[in-house]
Amino acid sequence: MIDKNWVVAMANYNTWQNESLYRCAAELDGKQRREDRGAFFKSIHATLNHILWADMAWMHRFANTPAPTVPPPQSTTMIEKFSELRKQRAAMDQTIQTWAADLDPDWLQGDLHWYSGLLKKDVSKAKWVLLTHFFNHQTHHRGQVHAMLTAAGTKPDDTDLMLMDVG
Repeated sequence: MIDKNWVVAMANYNTWQNESLYRCAAELDGKQRREDRGAFFKSIHATLNHILWADMAWMHRFANTPAPTVPPPQSTTMIEKFSELRKQRAAMDQTIQTWAADLDPDWLQGDLHWYSGLLKKDVSKAKWVLLTHFFNHQTHHRGQVHAMLTAAGTKPDDTDLMLMDVG
């Protein structure tokens, strides 16, 4: 079972990795960020959009923060300008970190119930499973971005959790 310390650590890892990827993505021009690089969501920009969209959707369910303003099929085109995408990513990372730091450990118990627009039905899952999915989803797609950025000639930070400075 996960605990609050794990949630805080994963929130910090999320921020650390996003800062690295966005720093490297900023070294590329808009055309390079939008180039089809053969990943699931094609481009760096589209994949970064999707990660932010999913984080917004899950934080809406976890903490009643604002939901994404576009449906799932438009998750890759939610924000056109890279500067705005970067700004909203930093704000979401801060939201995630604050939520994790303030998390009541009792919240981790039990199930979360919500209506899934993607599945078109009511869903219920253990909160610890959903939090694991939340952080795993980020890591999965960030790995794709890391590979695309590396192939484009940038040098993102290592991704090993054990290398994260935990203070």
